[in-house]
Amino acid sequence: MRLKSAPILLLITGQLLYAQGQVKNTKDTILSQQLDEVIVTATRTERQLSSLPLPVTLVDRKQIITSGTVRLNEILNEQTGIITVTDESGFQGVQIQGIASDYILILIDGVPLVGRSAGNFDLSRLTVGNIKQIEVVKGPASSLYGSEALGGVINIITEKPTTKELIGNASYRIGSYTQQDINLDLKQGFKKFRYGFFVNRFSSNGYDLNEDVEGQTVNPFTNYTLNGRVYYDFNDKLSLFTSGRFYDQNQDAGFTLNDIQYEGDTKEREWNAHTRLDHKWTPNLTMSYELYYTNYLAKELLADPISTDVLSDSDFDQKLFRPEIRGSYTFAQNNNENIGLQNGTLTAGAGLQVDELDRTYFDETINFTSQYVYAQYDFNPLEKLNVIAGARFDNHSEYNNQFSPKLALRYQLNENLAIKGSVGYGFKAPDFRQLYFDFTNSAVGYTVLGYNVALDKLQELEEQRQILNVVVSEDDLSKPLEAESSVGYNLGFNLKHGRGTTDVNFFRNDFKNLIDTRIIASKTNGQNVFSYMNFDEIYTTGFEINSDYKLTDHLNISAGYQLLFAFDKQNKQDVKDNQVFVRDAENGQSVALAQSAYFGLVNRSRHNANFKVYYDIPSANTHINMRVLYRSKYAQYDTNGNGLIDSFDTSFIDGFVTVNAAVSKTFYSDFTLQVGANNLLDYTDNNIPTMPGIQGYVKLNYQF
Repeated sequence: MRLKSAPILLLITGQLLYAQGQVKNTKDTILSQQLDEVIVTATRTERQLSSLPLPVTLVDRKQIITSGTVRLNEILNEQTGIITVTDESGFQGVQIQGIASDYILILIDGVPLVGRSAGNFDLSRLTVGNIKQIEVVKGPASSLYGSEALGGVINIITEKPTTKELIGNASYRIGSYTQQDINLDLKQGFKKFRYGFFVNRFSSNGYDLNEDVEGQTVNPFTNYTLNGRVYYDFNDKLSLFTSGRFYDQNQDAGFTLNDIQYEGDTKEREWNAHTRLDHKWTPNLTMSYELYYTNYLAKELLADPISTDVLSDSDFDQKLFRPEIRGSYTFAQNNNENIGLQNGTLTAGAGLQVDELDRTYFDETINFTSQYVYAQYDFNPLEKLNVIAGARFDNHSEYNNQFSPKLALRYQLNENLAIKGSVGYGFKAPDFRQLYFDFTNSAVGYTVLGYNVALDKLQELEEQRQILNVVVSEDDLSKPLEAESSVGYNLGFNLKHGRGTTDVNFFRNDFKNLIDTRIIASKTNGQNVFSYMNFDEIYTTGFEINSDYKLTDHLNISAGYQLLFAFDKQNKQDVKDNQVFVRDAENGQSVALAQSAYFGLVNRSRHNANFKVYYDIPSANTHINMRVLYRSKYAQYDTNGNGLIDSFDTSFIDGFVTVNAAVSKTFYSDFTLQVGANNLLDYTDNNIPTMPGIQGYVKLNYQF
């Protein structure tokens, strides 16, 4: 089903713009709203967003609701400097400052989520129905969060009950391709006890972008999310928080090989259990004792329905257990109202992490263990200067110890202008796949081996007479695989101008020891054996600007832009040395690639921009918004065989614009009807499976 909602939106927008013009202005509240925005992810303590010396994006609940988004990938894709990218499996991961999803840590209420496909975390697994706010820290955050926070952190904060009455909401949304989203959210508080319960059902009939190819681009699916949260205050100094989350999805699957249509399904299931005890020992000292466990399971079965021959039968079962203790001590109070901080706050913690994975293509269940300690000092040596200095030490069972420092500063030049900068080290540990994978593609015949098992598996293949030639030495596979690492730099300023604010941030991230596949042997069947090696060095650099302006008390506009350069250092040097060639179309001869023709890394756009308009119409109990998003061209893979992306490759996706809009009308006090559409310009591309043209929807919400 495709809802033709664009004409409706235009008509309603015109009427509401007229109505808005009749509303008188009231007192400007933009500055007080900014001061009320509190974020915890960047420092692990509550800090006002406007006072932080780090590049941070906060998406609040109002923005989530009025935009009409239902999954995490949708709302993040509308933020400046944050891009969602679809991998070869169809999963949508996130890219921050040009850094891929593999290096972005995903948290929910401060604890990590697991279950990645080839390193990519699928953001569409997460509903936004009960989210209070989303906090995004850009750049290395390993000084607080360790591995996988090399490129940044996304923390999803769920809503906390605050009232004694039973409150909540129930909503139903139906959209194109029979996409249905159903929410029930309940919250209630008593004298010492509070609870929250949330359930979501999300489903779609799928869609097909290419009728010439067997099967659908996205197959039908149904998933459920349940989340329960309990809060208990023993007294004014001791409180308990515990939560449980369950996610379950079933999706049809299909694959055509040698004219045989294999059918089956994929199943995902996830459990999270989180308990934290907060104890305020003294007015200056607060301690938190935390236990966390999560389990992610995925299973895929594809078989010929006629012969029952099985093409794929794979299992993935990952568990993570993490106890942690941390404390925060405040040495003195700061009376500077402009900064609004407590001066001299020391935050420190220690923990143990046990990570286990049992999956097809592993010989046995693999266990990683690590111990870590971290400390951070947040202080104001001068009235207008805020400094955050921190570091973390990780001891891991499978790679060398890591020390991750970070320093950030913010100086308030005057009432309207502040300068901020930071430098930090980030790392990512080799994952299970890179160390223990043992996979042979039955259809094509190539083999991929994890680094730690490559030597033994090569020997087995040689004994089976499957190896023609080994192209690496034993020493190359004997040294420990190093953790990937980066040093990130950010420098920017925050400017308040009348009824608006502007944030500018320049960034640079230098990576070394990146892990990628490399041919280690050739097979007698003409295919290759691959393993993983440390050898890539890349960098991403650029700047981003985001500006908000409140034209009236009820009309707000914002605009954002990111310029990004992302290059492989060795490739760039090879091009400079005339060592990379392309075929001249006119004479058929190979010529050296010009430096200006080297485009950079895959899936990176040079330009990304957004423009947003928000209207509140109190007299009509109505809200409208429109978001315009632009992404410049990018390439998906190398097509001319020279090992890099250049302007002669044919996998480029041209730049495109998408327009999303929504209109919400509240009536009878408690009911809200929302009509919206994403991708109003009806942009489609067979190479972008997440963009099937216009996607209209209607949503009804009951607040009680």
